[in-house]
Amino acid sequence: MKKALSILAVCLFTAFGTVTLFAQEGNDTAATEETQADSASQAQTEMPTTAVEKTEPAPADEPVVEAEQSFHQVLKEKFIEGGPSFMGIVLITLILGLAICIERIIYLNLATPNAKKLLDEIETALQTGGVEAAKEVCRNTRGPVASIFYQGLDRMDEGIDVVEKSIISYGSVQMGLLERNVSWISLFIALAPMLGFMGTVIGMIDAFDAIEAAGDISPSLVAGGIKVALLTTVFGLIVAIILQIFYNYIIAKIDSIVNTMEDASISLIDVLVKYKSKNA
Repeated sequence: MKKALSILAVCLFTAFGTVTLFAQEGNDTAATEETQADSASQAQTEMPTTAVEKTEPAPADEPVVEAEQSFHQVLKEKFIEGGPSFMGIVLITLILGLAICIERIIYLNLATPNAKKLLDEIETALQTGGVEAAKEVCRNTRGPVASIFYQGLDRMDEGIDVVEKSIISYGSVQMGLLERNVSWISLFIALAPMLGFMGTVIGMIDAFDAIEAAGDISPSLVAGGIKVALLTTVFGLIVAIILQIFYNYIIAKIDSIVNTMEDASISLIDVLVKYKSKNA
């Protein structure tokens, strides 16, 4: 689409230059005929023609100006019109919220386990090298599931009941690590529209102050304050919507990892019970 608009703009500028060149040539010929001719009526009939030729390319400029206005430019213009005081605070809220969201998404994606593969490796290590080999597999594997498995294997000598309790206890610790800083995202989600509404109230107060100072109600006098009020509200809601989408994704990712941890922990207990019954 951008390439098509660029080609259209080039064609329009080329046509505009060609018509302007023809108009200039017409002006030169009209000037020479005007100096050579004795009749003034002939010069008067030629000047409107050149004027028409000059005004013909004017409508062709309007589509080029509309095509150059992008969504980013409109957004930037509205942001500046909203005022730097509250719009800057709303922007800082968006930046901080997105920073935490990106950090959590990266952390959760790195923590997403392949529980089935890890269980197979642990079971093979138990059969070939015993508990120490299985612990080494957990050390070399990244993620909360491997950490929970390591804590369970480390207490293998104390019995299956102790292993199960240690897995449950350390699982709650890993769940807390997964949910770290998520509460800040919910804070920014609530804070952004509140800042927007505060800007709305302040904009309305400024509008009424302007009415009181002027002693008259006119649309141009009130429109400025109301426009600022509405723009701060709109941008506050946009920030809240963006952060809410990321927040829901993060919560869903955490729930998926926790379910995988619980399922894998039950499977590990079964593997350890089978291993202990064979070596009893």
